[in-house]
Amino acid sequence: MAPRASWKGYLKLSLVSCPVRLYPATSTAERISFNQLHKDTHNRINMKPVDPELGLVERADLVKGYEYEDKQYIIIDDADLEAVKIESNHTMNIEAFVDERSVDVIYQDAPYYLAPDGAMAEETFAVLREAMRKSGKLAIARLVLSSRERVVTIGARENGMFVCTLRNPNEVRGTAEYFGNIPAGKPDPEMLQLAEALIKQKETSFDPKNYEDRYEIALMAMIREKLKGHKPIIAAAPERGNVINLMDALKASLSQSAKPPAKSKSKADEAAKPATKSTKSGAGAAKENPLKANLLKAVGKSKG
Repeated sequence: MAPRASWKGYLKLSLVSCPVRLYPATSTAERISFNQLHKDTHNRINMKPVDPELGLVERADLVKGYEYEDKQYIIIDDADLEAVKIESNHTMNIEAFVDERSVDVIYQDAPYYLAPDGAMAEETFAVLREAMRKSGKLAIARLVLSSRERVVTIGARENGMFVCTLRNPNEVRGTAEYFGNIPAGKPDPEMLQLAEALIKQKETSFDPKNYEDRYEIALMAMIREKLKGHKPIIAAAPERGNVINLMDALKASLSQSAKPPAKSKSKADEAAKPATKSTKSGAGAAKENPLKANLLKAVGKSKG
């Protein structure tokens, strides 16, 4: 069965237009979902609309309403929505082109695939696709989905195009409320170097197949066992290595810095003192800075 298009219309660039079809690029059909059942009858519960005054009502009697003040609504019917016609109802008019990296990921919302609508559209579609691919640009356009105009990006992907709806700027929260109180001081250079070494050791190419939903897999295994009449499998969590308790590390560091400074010694006393290594290790390093000591252990463990 051929996939069903979410939207059909025209992709337009200046005087060039091309009939296209838009398809959802993702699906949640394979996700495990549960139904609400009555605990005794195991009958599936129907969610029915209830009016506070009339009780149960028919869905055919429902209308759309916009709340313009508290508990004050204006009724919007289908004719009203049909009257709101703009170009993007049936046309994706390309307004601009931007660098691929300039679109902040936080604005990216739902992904779609775009394909030509019919053999006559294929040549025009291919020209636009390859022009964007060679230029490394994304097109910015608009279209109406589910009675709402969405700004989208359009880019080349394999033999087709990839469309991503963008969130409206007023839907994206600012960072000041969350990041404003985080100090901007630079970390210890040696600890930073150790952390970078850990990152380097774990570098790899991204393959989504390596990151399956382990909870979903365990859930399905449990369901299969219950279908067989067996007791549910208790999936044990994997053992974790030593995790740094940053609060303890900070407290230990603060207690170290709270100690009174050592008394100054004469040059003669310093000359008589046996030579020591400037870099501490083992328990000494842990006392000096537990975070640094744990980073050293982690780097050593990764190498091993």
